[in-house]
Amino acid sequence: MSFTPADLPDLSGKTAVVTGGNSGIGFHTAKELAAHGASVVIACRNTTAGADAAGQMSGAVRVEALDLASQASVRAFAERWDGPLDLLVNNAGVMNPPKYRETEDGHELMFGTNHLGHFALTGRLLPALAESSAPRVVTVASIAHFGGTDAVLDANPPEHYKPEPYYGNSKLANVLFSRELHRRIGEAKSTLVSTASHPGISVTGLVADPNGMGANKFIGTVAPLLMPLIFQSAAKGANPSLLAATLAAPGSYSGPTGFRETRGPVGDAKLSTYAMDGELAKKLWALSEEKTGVSFTL
Repeated sequence: MSFTPADLPDLSGKTAVVTGGNSGIGFHTAKELAAHGASVVIACRNTTAGADAAGQMSGAVRVEALDLASQASVRAFAERWDGPLDLLVNNAGVMNPPKYRETEDGHELMFGTNHLGHFALTGRLLPALAESSAPRVVTVASIAHFGGTDAVLDANPPEHYKPEPYYGNSKLANVLFSRELHRRIGEAKSTLVSTASHPGISVTGLVADPNGMGANKFIGTVAPLLMPLIFQSAAKGANPSLLAATLAAPGSYSGPTGFRETRGPVGDAKLSTYAMDGELAKKLWALSEEKTGVSFTL
């Protein structure tokens, strides 16, 4: 389809949270949601960067501290929240640290941030989402989920650490979470909508992030120079997220439909065999509840 931000509906009166909305895909997602009338909260680690980003947006935008690598920070964010929440965009992430790293809670950094942080955040914000007449949760995954396997249930252990497959597992976890949430919503006959998306390959700061691949000084220096010559812009990469946040069908997975889903018009994205494994999704859900101490009441 030919979806662009111009196709977004009027979002006046809606309140949205975008994790990692200070940069990259999240920045353009937050910017367009605000431009179309939503009150947007940028939830990020670096609130100074968040304030700079908010200053580049029109409309109602504010910044709140959130470190997804800290379950205490996730809990504090949810406890501070007041009022209904219409849209939660689980966007922030870490990609491919060259060496094994852990969150403050002892989880591998990518699994703990990309999946467990968002799992807990969604669960803790359910009461606020329940106050909305049409609540929606968007989980931003990646074509890298094809690199994930049923080893996702090992939660990326320190033994034999490899950045790419561990990142693939964390993004597979994102897809499995979104799909299992959709299934549970159906069982509960809840009004909540769960969708997922991926941005293809886009020019963002994720590659150069010092918490990820950018920890390698060569990659951190070269990536910002070469990526714009090869890949699509972050603004275009945000289009699947924007579609998933507004017009996409419940349970859908949106992404670019061009060359190997790296770019192009937005449409239905492909899922790996593991991503469609309902039993694997249920097992991951139980594991996630155990590791975060968060249960969902729909």
